[in-house]
Amino acid sequence: MSDDPKLALIVSDSVKAQAGAQVLRDSHPWVSPQDADVLVVLGGDGFLLHVLHEMLDWQELKPVYGMNLGTVGFLMNGQHDDAQAHGRVPIARRVAEAHRVPVRPLCMHATTQDGREFSYYAINEVSLLRETRQTAKLEVRINGKVRMEELAGDGILIATPVGSTAYNLSANGPILPLGCRMLALTPLSPFRPRRWKGAILPESAEVEFRVREPGKRPVAAVADQKEVRDVSTVRIVATPEKELTLLFDPGFTLEERIFAEQFQV
Repeated sequence: MSDDPKLALIVSDSVKAQAGAQVLRDSHPWVSPQDADVLVVLGGDGFLLHVLHEMLDWQELKPVYGMNLGTVGFLMNGQHDDAQAHGRVPIARRVAEAHRVPVRPLCMHATTQDGREFSYYAINEVSLLRETRQTAKLEVRINGKVRMEELAGDGILIATPVGSTAYNLSANGPILPLGCRMLALTPLSPFRPRRWKGAILPESAEVEFRVREPGKRPVAAVADQKEVRDVSTVRIVATPEKELTLLFDPGFTLEERIFAEQFQV
């Protein structure tokens, strides 16, 4: 990245983010997102994911520097006016010195019971969830081979390293180091096989789920925020050609936060 990157400012509609943007707007000569080298995103994790999803449709994928003006902010950097951490370092300098983290989304291809087909990207995870009180029953295939004839439970998810600390971690799935090129396959409240804790798969694996008894036990598939109901099959592959780049302040990297998550007591 050049020492003087052209920056675009993208701000969430939240009151907190809009208020924080006033300081930044006067501190740097901003350009449009199309003309920028880097996007500076103000808001929370949800808004950052929204921006990343929109950018997946662009011809040029640009690095993104998130600044936390939301709630959790796991994927974000500290605020511009956090004097204790940054002492009002100019935003251009913070971006130029930032650590780059590659993020490869998953692509979910879902087919419904009536034959309709949908494709959506997932930066965190793809999850399959039962729609009713009836337990979901799923067949699990990896690279075309049946690895589990029937998983009975609330569902299953497959998470990227970035998403491994989100829904996956809440479901007792493993935390994956960044850059490991692996995926976490994690069951959700499994009933049978009761002792199965999931699996770690290479990023190159093609994962397919087939819903058993879909009329009686309907299942929804969710790629981050995009939901497809009444699915019959779901196929998931990683998309290295859509690799995104997140930027983090030195000493405040996503990798460091992933380490910290594993040693909380």
